[in-house]
Amino acid sequence: MKKQVIASDEMMSFETTIRTDVGCVRKLNEDSVMATPASGLWVVADGMGGHTAGDFASQTICKAMDTVGHPTGAMDLRARFMSRLTDANTRIQDKAAELGGGTIGSTVVALLIQQDHFACIWSGDSRIYRMRGDQLTRITRDHTEVQALLDTGAITAQQAEDWPRKNVITRAIGVTELPECDMVEGALLEGDVFLLCSDGLTEYFDDPELADVLYTGLAGSLEPLCDQLVSMALLRGGKDNVSVIMVRCHKAGFPAFAVDGEYPEFRGLL
Repeated sequence: MKKQVIASDEMMSFETTIRTDVGCVRKLNEDSVMATPASGLWVVADGMGGHTAGDFASQTICKAMDTVGHPTGAMDLRARFMSRLTDANTRIQDKAAELGGGTIGSTVVALLIQQDHFACIWSGDSRIYRMRGDQLTRITRDHTEVQALLDTGAITAQQAEDWPRKNVITRAIGVTELPECDMVEGALLEGDVFLLCSDGLTEYFDDPELADVLYTGLAGSLEPLCDQLVSMALLRGGKDNVSVIMVRCHKAGFPAFAVDGEYPEFRGLL
């Protein structure tokens, strides 16, 4: 699937490009993606591979976000997002019960933007990166067993590369009574570029290589850059579904307008 959207609000304009691919091994794409720039919301959800109805879980999350509407600000958008994520969590649990109690779940990573403020909310190992100038920052921190071991110093980064339970996640939507998420927020700057992706992409890129690819490709349109990222993941094996959303932010300014009539109080200022 390919999609590009250009939209704006009063303060920022957004160039959005979306790619999702089933990969080279799997027959079903359990990833779901959605973007509503007018609402300031972008989402990647990755259904838990190998579990029953992972595609249902990821689709349920994205469908729930279609009703976010037009928030009044950052706090309102965050509240709307979490309300719908909680509803999706319940629906996923209900579906699991219908199927006999098996585990159904999905990671989620979301970018929320209102005016000059951004927030990243996530559960699981799908990621958000931000490219600001020539600096790439991984904003999210994986909810995985291997990341927990790294955090405690139980294993080294080199050991983590070949850890047998490397892809075991410790959080997902649909597996707990309420969603368990983390959030990072901050100020949005002119030219910021965000990359949201499932682990089908990051399986094949370390952060330094990803930074090089993005820095080289961001001189042009986001479309060929997204194509390049997905193609590289497929060429390197494509063991999982691959999903990418890229969002470039620019100051929108206010539209010019004309008013008929004479206004003496503004004489000399125009």
